[in-house]
Amino acid sequence: MLDIAEELHRWVEQGRDFAVATVVAISGSAPRQPGAALAVDRDGTAIGSVSGGCVEGAVYELCQQALEDGETVVERFGYSDEDAFAVGLTCGGVLDILITPVRADGPARPVFGAALAAAARGEAAAVARITAGPDELLGRALLVRGDVPAGAHEGGLGGHPELDRTVAAEARALLDAGRTGTVEIGADGSRCGRPLTVLVESSVPPPRMIVFGAIDFASALVRVGKFLGYHVTVCDARPVFATRVRFPDADEVVVRWPHEYLADTEVDGRTVLCVLTHDAKFDVPLLRLALRLPVAYVGAMGSRRTHLDRAARLREVGVTDLELARLRSPIGLDLGARTPEETALSIAAEVVANRRGGGGRSLTGAHTPIHHDAPVPRGITSVA
Repeated sequence: MLDIAEELHRWVEQGRDFAVATVVAISGSAPRQPGAALAVDRDGTAIGSVSGGCVEGAVYELCQQALEDGETVVERFGYSDEDAFAVGLTCGGVLDILITPVRADGPARPVFGAALAAAARGEAAAVARITAGPDELLGRALLVRGDVPAGAHEGGLGGHPELDRTVAAEARALLDAGRTGTVEIGADGSRCGRPLTVLVESSVPPPRMIVFGAIDFASALVRVGKFLGYHVTVCDARPVFATRVRFPDADEVVVRWPHEYLADTEVDGRTVLCVLTHDAKFDVPLLRLALRLPVAYVGAMGSRRTHLDRAARLREVGVTDLELARLRSPIGLDLGARTPEETALSIAAEVVANRRGGGGRSLTGAHTPIHHDAPVPRGITSVA
């Protein structure tokens, strides 16, 4: 739901009633991840998607029905279901979709409104909803914000008081990781007892991509990074090259020595660092620091000869073989890229493969899954 927060927030401000259908569980080759949503208002206007087109028509009708009767339901669409096959889900996957009416007089409206407003403003927030359990609890919502103390939350799930505290803690953990996922807990908030399944949707500021080296390849990578949803910074020590005119699509253009800037700026487990300087006086101090930071990806441009020389220099300044193993160099996947745009695509492809667990091989003739499951933190049943 939070993936279409900006438009849904406008609907809330305009006082519109709507129903939102959210993917809450998937298996097999499902086209969308948990959290993907389709919303329909009383006028029949629709936004978003739950399946890339496969079952949109059927889900649209379910949203209209939910608006009429006010009931929250969970529907399953899968290849083996004759009805689902009829509406086009032929990819072999299975989707569980939660359809929730969000009416002006509904009990969950304030929580949904607050969650959508926070997400639309780019603030860190997570909304938790019961997706499997007693019918009377389905669709109940609880909101956790990133800027409030741990344990604080808005709304409630309508069950045992300990349930809210436990779910708030789980939501906080997923929010801190910037992940969306499902959690199974007992109805009394414990790890035993009658089980409930809770979907936690996280909305966090976009991940960072920091591109070091204000060269023509960097300009192409900035555009691709923005397309992938990153907040992109270009950093170079040379003011004649690091200019807004050369990088109009970047969120930030910084004139500083790269290693000094990296030491002072904020990074996290989603941050991507792309070193395109291929100059030892920049690369060595920068990579010495970068390879010791808890970031998602560190890649460096250069030929294989440059890589060997760079690795030797890094070892001389104390970088270990274990730290060097994190370095993607030469940067990018083997696409035969020549132009800056092709090279940017090669780098972006490696970043996505690293994030999603893909192998970078052609899908034609392969017997590997098309969609890879992300690593699942302890206590959580699935994440996206």
